[in-house]
Amino acid sequence: MSSTDQQFVALFDQWPFDLAWIPDSAYLVGGYVRDVLRGRSPTYLDLDFVLPSNAVETAQAIAEHYEAGFVLLDAERHIARVVFPSATADFAQQMGDTLTDDLQRRDFTVNAIASNPHTQELVDPTGGLQDIQQGVMRMIAPQNFQDDPLRLMRAYRQAAQLGFELDPTTQNAIRQFAPLLQQISAERVRVELGYLLSHAQGTPWLQQLWQDQLLASWLPHAAGLDQIAAVDSAVKKLEIAWPEMIPLLLQPLNDRAQGSEAAQRTLLSLVKLLGLLAPDVKTAKQTLSNLKYARAEMSLVLSLLQSCNTLSQRSMHQLSRREQYFLFQQVGSAFPALVVWLMAVGHSLEEMHPFIEAYFDPESLVAHPQPLVSGKTLMTALGLKSGPQIGELLTALELAQADGKIETSKEALVLAQIWQSEGRC
Repeated sequence: MSSTDQQFVALFDQWPFDLAWIPDSAYLVGGYVRDVLRGRSPTYLDLDFVLPSNAVETAQAIAEHYEAGFVLLDAERHIARVVFPSATADFAQQMGDTLTDDLQRRDFTVNAIASNPHTQELVDPTGGLQDIQQGVMRMIAPQNFQDDPLRLMRAYRQAAQLGFELDPTTQNAIRQFAPLLQQISAERVRVELGYLLSHAQGTPWLQQLWQDQLLASWLPHAAGLDQIAAVDSAVKKLEIAWPEMIPLLLQPLNDRAQGSEAAQRTLLSLVKLLGLLAPDVKTAKQTLSNLKYARAEMSLVLSLLQSCNTLSQRSMHQLSRREQYFLFQQVGSAFPALVVWLMAVGHSLEEMHPFIEAYFDPESLVAHPQPLVSGKTLMTALGLKSGPQIGELLTALELAQADGKIETSKEALVLAQIWQSEGRC
């Protein structure tokens, strides 16, 4: 048994289902084969199988036996997915009369290698193994870009992911077909963009995407992207000065996200989006909407943008306590992202220091105000009904507390009664 055979056999024990469920005619293809050949063993398995027939039926049988999730991805092309806690397995009907025909229709040579899991036979009609060894992303044919223009972006994302170089002929073809990206759904573009934003190795490839005009239709206001590289530098400084901020920047924003999706949807990836947007909030909101970002993610990015605009001509030391209070309230748990971005655009870490301290101090009245009275107490004491007025009163009292004007619940009620007598509430 060759070393390559041993690589595949050693990984079968990690599969969430028994190899016996896979027909003898099935082949593993795509990124899993590529990564095994590179000596990588991913923790979250993404398996892709090509079958000459009965692809959907095979997926259904496995899903039913193991009580796993089943998704029919494409009924016309006979593609289905089985979802396990630690893996996904896609089963697709072979395209063309032979396996070689199928592989010739794929995006890049390094992804067009097939392995029979029963015999460990490798099928490599496009020279993908050699390109893996040389670290090169090479297209199979220009027509394949036209068949699925998202492959234009995928070239840069996978080059970043694998640490590969882009073949010059392939890059020239990508530049030629760049306008075709307008045909791709926003969701698919956003996923590719997400990886490049979430990893430092993606930054130079984002810059290359911009130079090669692939971002023009979706991100018309991106300009140079130097600030995104500055974010990476800021993170390195924080790793030394405030290491406790790094997990907050990398924590997934969506608890249901798994695998690579979880790593892409973080504070750090969203703050880098600021480097691709117009400084005008209304224009930026339209760009995010066009890319189908979730409402919560849009709100977070726009809150950061508004805060950054506020501080574009001022240092944080120039903010009054009232302004500091509203700044912390506006960005909330996204404060670490604000720090990173302000550092990227020229604010010093020393300037941030007292505000970072306040953020990590649960007793800070500016960063984490603790209400001295409840809305219910205010309604009882002042004879008021529930409504927006109560919320406004609570905010005003928190501001007075942050300014040091009141320290106890009794003082808060007295101040509220004074405001009421003066007709301010």
